[in-house]
Amino acid sequence: MTYRVLVVEDFAPFRRFVSSILGNRPEFEIIGEVEDGLEAVEKAARLKPDLILLDIGLPTLNGFDVARRIREIAPESKILFVTQETPADVAEQAFELGSGFVVKSRALNDILIAIETVLSGKRFIGRI
Repeated sequence: MTYRVLVVEDFAPFRRFVSSILGNRPEFEIIGEVEDGLEAVEKAARLKPDLILLDIGLPTLNGFDVARRIREIAPESKILFVTQETPADVAEQAFELGSGFVVKSRALNDILIAIETVLSGKRFIGRI
């Protein structure tokens, strides 16, 4: 099975990093890369990805607000937050709105495990 993935990240080098990790794996198809919250909502509505890797600190609309809107327009899409933030309230909101989070500083080690966990219907808590 191939999973369709939307990468939402405003920092281009990190967005390319995530896309390159997934792009080298046959089970993932990157169907879009966006750097803006409103664009993320539009793409999610149109493309209905299986998985959305979603930064929290985005221009125009933060990741939590993006997730709220996506829950309404693409409820089948799984959301995994990828963030620099680590406070407990971030984790709490990440679980309310998505399936967990990965801390960017740990992404190289955690991203594939997190994605597999989320796609299997479980939740993932990133190590801080």
